[in-house]
Amino acid sequence: MAFLADALSRVKPSATIAVSQKARELKAKGRDVIGLGAGEPDFDTPDNIKKAAIDAINRGETKYTPVSGIPELREAIARKFKRENNLEYTAAQTIVGTGGKQILFNAFMATMNPGDEVVIPAPYWVSYPEMVSICGGTPVFVEATQANNFKLTAEDLDKAITDKTKWFIFNSPSNPSGAAYSHAELKALTDVLLKHPHVWVLTDDMYEHLTYGDFKFATPVEVEPKLYDRTLTMNGVSKAYAMTGWRIGYAAGPLALIKAMDMIQGQQTSGACSIAQWAAVEALNGTQDFIPENKKIFEGRRDLVVSMLNQAKGIECPSPEGAFYVYPSCKGLIGKTAPSGKVIETDEDFVSELLESEGVAVVHGSAFGLGPNFRISYATSEELLEEACKRIQRFCGACK
Repeated sequence: MAFLADALSRVKPSATIAVSQKARELKAKGRDVIGLGAGEPDFDTPDNIKKAAIDAINRGETKYTPVSGIPELREAIARKFKRENNLEYTAAQTIVGTGGKQILFNAFMATMNPGDEVVIPAPYWVSYPEMVSICGGTPVFVEATQANNFKLTAEDLDKAITDKTKWFIFNSPSNPSGAAYSHAELKALTDVLLKHPHVWVLTDDMYEHLTYGDFKFATPVEVEPKLYDRTLTMNGVSKAYAMTGWRIGYAAGPLALIKAMDMIQGQQTSGACSIAQWAAVEALNGTQDFIPENKKIFEGRRDLVVSMLNQAKGIECPSPEGAFYVYPSCKGLIGKTAPSGKVIETDEDFVSELLESEGVAVVHGSAFGLGPNFRISYATSEELLEEACKRIQRFCGACK
């Protein structure tokens, strides 16, 4: 009898975490490495949010909390959905978890049976298919090609749905591509979902506040209210509020699903960190003035990276609508010989040789289900981004 669970044979380690760890290890050995793998803002958590956490500590808010979150935070979440997304939820229809990952995992754990299928557009965040597999489901991948700006078409979504489909995972703006769906593009997808009443929608809105130019964010159930009774809308404070380490994610959805997720979480971690929850209350209720300021900085970084990468030999880099990632193609380098003498046969070869040759750590696109591409996080200083892009240009120029 095997000691480890069979489910582990269906799961791969997180490629994004692995790249960040390798970059740290090389730095510890004295290598000059620029890590562009981590998906977290380089900004500090705003002072008003930090003060709210300190005040909570001083008030003695350091005990266990209700499993689904403190009432003040659940009420703030309901107000947020009404204020920003025109969605009506009661506090009882919300749940707070230890990061967005726990929200997603608990939703799958509470609903998945063997044989259930989950439609996932590719490229996708690396954890989606692994969570589905751990919970006994079957990921069904549908390519959102670069030719279509990494956006899923209504026709392809319709073809992917079967009588076994339980969930459709939707992420806009997208990690890894940064692609964001307009209201019209979303409406085309929600029209398909209306034809399939057995399919639930799990929408990951984590990058909601990070869209650029004149782009206007919308979430599926806002576009099509008829999906309200079968949509779980997930979000969190990690990206927009620079609170990755605070580990607070949240969601709103049908009461029966929220109660099932509460039961799972009650036997798993119970409530999220009390202090982080009080900080999140201030994040959602307090000033939002820093968000457009940070967006402007991110937009400038995006424009810099896109411009410089498109000047690199063999690289094609679309300009995304949101998040803080670009997802360039390295197709023009496949078959070339790197400075080390190794032939670049895959996007994984490309990022490995780039790291060894120039000390730039990025994540290969095949880890996200679509290559030959690679992901760069531009959530770091313009100085480092400019230097990294110069190194990428040099590396690409040296490939023969």
